[in-house]
Amino acid sequence: MSKAADIELASVTKRYGVTTAVDAISLKIKAGTYCCLLGPSGCGKTSTLRMIAGHESVSDGDILLGNTVINDLPPARRGTAMMFQSYALFPHLDLVDNVAFSLKMKGMEKAERRDKALAMLRVMEMEPYAARRPAQLSGGQQQRVALARALITDPQALLLDEPLSALDPFLKVRMRAELKKLQASLGITFIHVTHSQEEAMALADVVVVMSGGRIEQAAHPREVFNRPATAFVARFMGEHNVIEGRAAGGGEGTTRFEVVGGASFLAPAVREAGAPVAIAVRSDKVRLGDGEPGFGFTGLVSAVEYRGSTVQVAVAAPGIDEFSVSVDEAEFFRAPLSVGEAVPLSWSREHVHVLA
Repeated sequence: MSKAADIELASVTKRYGVTTAVDAISLKIKAGTYCCLLGPSGCGKTSTLRMIAGHESVSDGDILLGNTVINDLPPARRGTAMMFQSYALFPHLDLVDNVAFSLKMKGMEKAERRDKALAMLRVMEMEPYAARRPAQLSGGQQQRVALARALITDPQALLLDEPLSALDPFLKVRMRAELKKLQASLGITFIHVTHSQEEAMALADVVVVMSGGRIEQAAHPREVFNRPATAFVARFMGEHNVIEGRAAGGGEGTTRFEVVGGASFLAPAVREAGAPVAIAVRSDKVRLGDGEPGFGFTGLVSAVEYRGSTVQVAVAAPGIDEFSVSVDEAEFFRAPLSVGEAVPLSWSREHVHVLA
């Protein structure tokens, strides 16, 4: 395999006419990293991947592979390989010829390219199916063939555009494990686009959360989950409650802030009066019952959702949107709650995370 190289995006912008899809983003992905670009539809993650691959031009800024600016290089000369969401396998060719296709385009002799293709199918544990056509394979098997075809070019980075979206839930989990194992064994950089928080958390060394063409946060999955940088990241990652208001006083490293409905809360931060304040509290860190003043409120149960080991309770209150509590199943059913019931909630000071 090629020696992996760092990939750097320096103020990269992509415009389609008057629309800015990617807005001056800067990011450095270290060699050998599994990086997931994560965000909702239209956030710019696929445009970013396609610019790295060379399938979209860069409107402004530079993309570097190692020390080389690759903006103007064609896809085949970039040292990257792309695996498409649809797999894009040739239905009329057997697996060997599918995998060997790029080597054929480079003029490699038939015997040599077939040997290399068989070796790559062996890596993917697909050699016994070498004579089959794509239509004779399962979705997971087709994915392995598409991976083999991308990797046979010996890339420094593999680019994956929502590679698991077409698979059923059980197979997704299996293929996640295989992708992670494959990346670790090859030692090359993987850049993987997904809209699934679970997928990104399971796979990535670095999660890059995007919104509106910009990077909201780029960090290890644990950092993104436990210390979301912004209200968008906290909400998008799920399992976080966000409370937003304006500073109304405080002291000794604490700010009291008020929400639109009139309730006030405490945040471990210093803010000037009138300044915006936003905090996040994980749903599994919220308790049913009263606690320290400023670290809780009483609301009305708006929904109850059974999830097996936990029960998710949604609570509404003036000025607080979509507040949820993850309650242990046994604890919930000792004193079940009904929709419309008033319930006091509280959390500890150390579980308050102040957002940018």
